[in-house]
Amino acid sequence: MAQIGLFFGSDEGNTEAVAQRIQQRLGEALVEVHDIADITQLEFADYSYLILGIPTWDFGQIQSDWEEFWDDLAEIDFSGKTVALFGLGDQFGYGDYFLDAMGMLHDVIVAHGARVVGQWPTEGYDFDASKALAADGKHFVGLGIDEDQQEDLTAGRLNQWCVQILAEMDIDAGVEELDD
Repeated sequence: MAQIGLFFGSDEGNTEAVAQRIQQRLGEALVEVHDIADITQLEFADYSYLILGIPTWDFGQIQSDWEEFWDDLAEIDFSGKTVALFGLGDQFGYGDYFLDAMGMLHDVIVAHGARVVGQWPTEGYDFDASKALAADGKHFVGLGIDEDQQEDLTAGRLNQWCVQILAEMDIDAGVEELDD
């Protein structure tokens, strides 16, 4: 079994594609990918390390599969688990709600004991408001991806973030840096 469980929800495929790209960088032996629509809360228990991916829809809404899983999520004990988050959003079309779903997911898992790693700088983004801002206001609580406006920056951000989260998780493994 892989050491890290990566759980994502995706309606149009962008978050799923990013999840696959993370797995490519970290390796299938290290990361097992799960669609949140196809799992139960019991599958979270199999992992001490988690990566959770969630897009923000429209005006700060949670993606539909995550929304259906939300009550189950609130029942999971994340104590002893280290979690990295990534979120997708459109900073120009929905700049008042950029990455809000990632911020809401962060709040739920922290309230249930998770240790979160992988904060990402807000530098290089152009948005008005976000529930995903860390307490310092200069970082997001996880990696922010904008496949609508900054698709050309995604590969570099993924490469750097994957190295960062492995170090913060204290996992001794390499990252395959890709230009995809």
